[in-house]
Amino acid sequence: MAEYDLSRCSVFLVEDNIYVRNTLEDLLRNFQFARVSTAENGEEAIDFLKSMKQAGNPGPDLIISDLVMTPINGLLLLRWARTAKDSPNRMVPYVMVSGAADREYVNSARDLGVTEFIAKPFSATSVYERILEVIDYPRQFVTTQKYFGPDRRRKEGSAPDGSDRRTVKDEDVTIVYSADKVTKATKPTEVWYWRLPNSLKEKAASGLGGGANTKGELPSALLEEAEQQLERAALDFSTWALEYLSKLADLCTEALMEPGRRSRHFSEIHTLALELRGQGGTFGYPLVSQIGKMLFDLTLEGCREDDNAVEIVKCHVDAMRAVLREKVAGDGGDVGKAVIKGLQQSISKFQVVE
Repeated sequence: MAEYDLSRCSVFLVEDNIYVRNTLEDLLRNFQFARVSTAENGEEAIDFLKSMKQAGNPGPDLIISDLVMTPINGLLLLRWARTAKDSPNRMVPYVMVSGAADREYVNSARDLGVTEFIAKPFSATSVYERILEVIDYPRQFVTTQKYFGPDRRRKEGSAPDGSDRRTVKDEDVTIVYSADKVTKATKPTEVWYWRLPNSLKEKAASGLGGGANTKGELPSALLEEAEQQLERAALDFSTWALEYLSKLADLCTEALMEPGRRSRHFSEIHTLALELRGQGGTFGYPLVSQIGKMLFDLTLEGCREDDNAVEIVKCHVDAMRAVLREKVAGDGGDVGKAVIKGLQQSISKFQVVE
């Protein structure tokens, strides 16, 4: 299979966690992107994209963004990129990355025009596969009164019986192939399809021949190098994770001193749990991801905020510290099972609502 060359392509990475941002940036550079620009959050990203528009720059070929960020998260950034006049390219491929890959978040991103979604914990291979998906299988853009973004239906005949579910046919919409080629609908329509050239593929496949139907892959050596880079980054994960666990412990201490005013504490605990849920498996500690998800689910909006709830958070912190202290990689085998069993037993002691 032909090998794509990303040295003509640019990518814009938006991630508020500096550790994860640096890891992803190194990963993308290993894939040989010509330019890897970064931003710490959605607000900084919008300023950067505005400046590109003002300078007459067409913008990056690809945006990869975290979902949960402040003050502007990935969903709001996506909405801005798709709708704002200051956006340099409203049809730019947009890949969302998040540990919050639950149906609600995925559907929200889909309805705002996301191109692909990467769930944390991620791997070099999962990032690689999504990049290839964007290159090889671009979707037409759709404009309606309520939506602008990639066609949310990936292919024809997606109904169980093989039929086409779409009620609007090509002859009923305006189709734009280029600035010079527009096919008007047979009658007035509020639906437009945008079937423009795949500029990202044109750059990546330049010189390969074969046209739009050419399928390619990144050189295997680059993928192996990226995997090795991710393994090296895992060596520093415990230091970063222990800092987050210390923040969780501090929040528990503060919460116990402020009964009746704990909403802020549990909101921050929920956010930190999301980070740990998303990163543990990426860096070789899937048990941290498992325990982080348990804590994330327990601290959803409307959760308990009594003293026992705080003690349950502390149980999760202790369990994750044990995983890191003992370097329990993978599923941990018998040790991992013992950690989860011990956590569940500790939680059961505080299940009674005060």
